[in-house]
Amino acid sequence: MTWVSLRIVFLLVCLIVLFLLVAKLYDNNTIVPVQPKEDEPGEKIIIILPSGKKVYTYENLIVSENGKLYYKGDRSELDLTGGIVKYEDWE
Repeated sequence: MTWVSLRIVFLLVCLIVLFLLVAKLYDNNTIVPVQPKEDEPGEKIIIILPSGKKVYTYENLIVSENGKLYYKGDRSELDLTGGIVKYEDWE
């Protein structure tokens, strides 16, 4: 075989391997769908209760049901009805 034919065979093999790698990568991305992070708590907020106390929490942990405002955390649920929600960065 001549050098030209060896180069062509090498180039074809490299292209086939590259094609297979790209196809496998594409296949992996379509099988496992990219899901949004559900663990993100959202913006930081402060809820000022009618008693004057403040609750520092995140936006996604606050739920409004039947006209009432609830904090739903991992272990507890608090009724925050009547509180004023302020979008403020706290530390």
